[in-house]
Amino acid sequence: MAVRFRVVTLEVEEVHGRGRAARAICKRNAFAKAEAVAQQFPKQTVLGADTLVHLDDDLLGKPQSLAEARRMLRRLSGWTHQVTTACALVCGRRKKVFSVTTRVTFRELSLKQINAYLRVVPVLDKAGAYAVQEKGEWIVEALHGSFTNVVGLPVERLGAELANWAAWFDTPAGHP
Repeated sequence: MAVRFRVVTLEVEEVHGRGRAARAICKRNAFAKAEAVAQQFPKQTVLGADTLVHLDDDLLGKPQSLAEARRMLRRLSGWTHQVTTACALVCGRRKKVFSVTTRVTFRELSLKQINAYLRVVPVLDKAGAYAVQEKGEWIVEALHGSFTNVVGLPVERLGAELANWAAWFDTPAGHP
């Protein structure tokens, strides 16, 4: 199914919290983003998404500096963490929010390896200070679940949700 889309970004204040609440936080942030844009486009289906990396109770969003990125990668080194992405679909009063979580195991990384990675990959706009699609083989030992979720949008699940979304609009009761 081909989907035409336009990217619209607005400044939305994101909620923060602890790792055990990652799914709820992501869902709340994704919905806030979608709702803000949907107010400008009330007859369009709007998708908002939010991704968090979490290890135990630590939530790792986007680092503010390379020093913070280095600390995040050192924290993830040798451990299995989770990446949760929530998506929110909004059109008028119709809303659907879902999340996908993937487990990612990092290799044991030396400071030299971390610095080499940070020289090559721009990470300041990436949750957890890494991009699995850019030199991910340098840092990731194993991935269990959706690869596209770790990239930042669970494409497989989103495709299924969009198919259900479109089918709902095709029914007589589904018209807003």
